[in-house]
Amino acid sequence: MAKITTSLVLGLALVATAGCTKKRPPELPPTPTETPVAETTGGDNDQYGSNALNEQFKREITSDTIHFAFDQYDIDPELRAILDSQAQWLNAHANTRITVEGHSDERGTREYNLALGDRRANAAKNYLAARGISPTRITTISYGKERPIALGSDDASWAQNRRAVTIVIS
Repeated sequence: MAKITTSLVLGLALVATAGCTKKRPPELPPTPTETPVAETTGGDNDQYGSNALNEQFKREITSDTIHFAFDQYDIDPELRAILDSQAQWLNAHANTRITVEGHSDERGTREYNLALGDRRANAAKNYLAARGISPTRITTISYGKERPIALGSDDASWAQNRRAVTIVIS
């Protein structure tokens, strides 16, 4: 009887562990250096819509990116100047829609960094809305620490990764 019970327990253990095979990690988004460069001629579109319009946006504004201090999401005077140039361009292109991406550095939990990236994107959105851009033209997304632009664990890399990026989508 003990031999049968032992065999049965071992058999159940084997069946239970067979379902615990190692699962593959979810596919991560490509790093900025792995992203293929899209052609800007011939009307090609990238993942955000009109690539040519996004390139025009980048050429005609101060910057498409604003950087934040550690654990901050407030809009200081330097960031206001960048966002003012974006608002001016967006007012001149009244049918253009944008996405503001919020990012953080690698420190902190995934959940905390997603929330911080969301606060950064919404701070930029709210500032642009206060400058006359309709909030219906602006979407936000937070990537938290998932899409770093600088791959390092030092102050200079972290400073580059604490950002909000404005992208023209149509």
